[in-house]
Amino acid sequence: MAFAPWFALARQRIWKSGFQILRDLRPDGRVARTTYLPETTLLKELLRDIRDRAGLRQSDLAEAIGRSQPFVSEYERGQRRLDLVELRAVCVACGTTLRRFVDEYERRLKKRG
Repeated sequence: MAFAPWFALARQRIWKSGFQILRDLRPDGRVARTTYLPETTLLKELLRDIRDRAGLRQSDLAEAIGRSQPFVSEYERGQRRLDLVELRAVCVACGTTLRRFVDEYERRLKKRG
């Protein structure tokens, strides 16, 4: 199955509990996988950036969070998702907090427009 590039996706605006949610739709009307969205690219970049700023290699970070180096490589490339507990462990191992990580992600999203 071929996937449409992110720029061919239509945005659907949904309001839930007063918050706007943007949902990307493929040309066939189905919801697009987030793997191909620019926001996911930004997330991958930020995950790599916090590790680099901490001066850690993937293997160092993997050891600190009790995982393998391929685990770190896979989430940095977007081939694996992190749950909230795993993301927090990555943040702590990189010397930051989950709150600072999310704030930085939101700041970068806003900057990209």
